[in-house]
Amino acid sequence: MTFALAVVPVTLLLLGFPIFLVLLASVSVALVFFMKVPLAVLHQNLFGAIDAYALLAVPFFIYAGEPMGRGSVAQRLGAFVQAGVGSVRGSLAVTTVGTSAIFGAISGASAATVATVGRVMLPALRRGGYPEQFSAGLITAVGAIDIIIPPSIPMIVYGAAAQESVPRLYAAGVLPGLLIAAMLAVYVIWYAKRHDIGAGESFQLGRFLGASRRGIWALGAPFIILGGIYGGVFSPTEAAAVACVYAAIVTALVYRDIGWREILTAASTTVLFTAQVLVIVACASVFAWLLTVNQVPNAMAGWISAVGVSPWMLLLAINVLLLAVGCFLDPLSAILLLSPLLVPIVKAAGIDGVHFGIVVMVNLAIGLFHPPFGINIFVAQSVLKLPLNVIYRGIVPFLFIYLAALGLITYIPEISLVGMRLLLNQ
Repeated sequence: MTFALAVVPVTLLLLGFPIFLVLLASVSVALVFFMKVPLAVLHQNLFGAIDAYALLAVPFFIYAGEPMGRGSVAQRLGAFVQAGVGSVRGSLAVTTVGTSAIFGAISGASAATVATVGRVMLPALRRGGYPEQFSAGLITAVGAIDIIIPPSIPMIVYGAAAQESVPRLYAAGVLPGLLIAAMLAVYVIWYAKRHDIGAGESFQLGRFLGASRRGIWALGAPFIILGGIYGGVFSPTEAAAVACVYAAIVTALVYRDIGWREILTAASTTVLFTAQVLVIVACASVFAWLLTVNQVPNAMAGWISAVGVSPWMLLLAINVLLLAVGCFLDPLSAILLLSPLLVPIVKAAGIDGVHFGIVVMVNLAIGLFHPPFGINIFVAQSVLKLPLNVIYRGIVPFLFIYLAALGLITYIPEISLVGMRLLLNQ
């Protein structure tokens, strides 16, 4: 069984096989050679894994971000944030941070934010005198906030895998996401002062009101999604469906950025991406079932208890593991692969499951732009036509900022739990 659970997946990963085939092959080897169970168990678990109401939100949120990303939403959000920032030193860089955070509250997909916001802000940053290396690092790193700020697609998958409430996870992600955005904003202001980069235009009420009017429909999306969830109007899945309709109406009828043909194209893109997500969910869930029936999580939890590892040491070890895994696997694969192992261990150590979920999200957010295989790095290279060596050098300071934020969020649980209590009145 060790051969099926460890040797087979590691070997296939090193050979470059897709993660879903790695997991499916490992389970197949275990069932055929080491377990006396009918092979029908395999496809029963495959289909059973995606028969979850919470997962319906995944294609809806993906689709909601598609038409918004194809239209002028990012440009309108950028104008709104820049008008509000005013003459702060480093205003363009602060605008990039704020625009990415707001766009993430619409799409929930980090790569989409890097591509969409990057197309708008990179030319502006160049005109503003920011070095190419700094601009590349900022755009690549700041999009990672979007899997922490709700509505986050990886949070939905984590909620399903760890059997945690998605509204509780969403509420817990608000303050950590804002904390990281604030730390990034402070750094870029300091950077602009140190390198004598000019300030933006002074704050003008008329300009701000005009930008607000032009961007109000885009700004309405996160308020409808989150306000509806925490106002008790609809569930996260229903909120995602409402966001789909809202995005189509705003981009096609209000802003008139795209036509109905592009609306259909966005739908077909959503179908393809959803299929990629759900096949990973199905295969990873079967692998998790295999671990569970072989008592692997229970054995690991028992070993941790016997050794007497303190919660802070356990969290440190898990952070190191997640950072390493995040360098090679996308967030969804990492969540589905590791949750069955880690969740029982942290619960046995008395660590809150929602807090741990946010710790997982921050770790995997770092993995999105951590060399060598961070997804955001390759999105920035492809869409923004930036060289890899420029991006790699540019992300270094932002990596340290995220790591500092990870330490705070890991060892001060209230950063996550206070927001949850306030939004849910608990």
